[in-house]
Amino acid sequence: MYLDSEKKKEIFGTYGTSNTDTGSPESQIALFSYRISHLTEHMKANRKDNTTERALTKLVGKRRALLNYLKRNDIERYRAIIGKLGLRK
Repeated sequence: MYLDSEKKKEIFGTYGTSNTDTGSPESQIALFSYRISHLTEHMKANRKDNTTERALTKLVGKRRALLNYLKRNDIERYRAIIGKLGLRK
């Protein structure tokens, strides 16, 4: 499996406050970004997979909503996570 518990702990440890920090917007955005990159690679190889395309679209929307939340409430944290992950906008 591409996303096991060790990989999640690594992502949460890097972008959150600890390895078990699953609730902060930064850690959730980082996890969504990892899943989005994996699904994007899958879509390149399987262009007619409509179910995965829908899941990818929903994930992008969830990440965008979290980014908008951070932008409204704490612009510095928003800029930091955008810089760390290399996201546009």
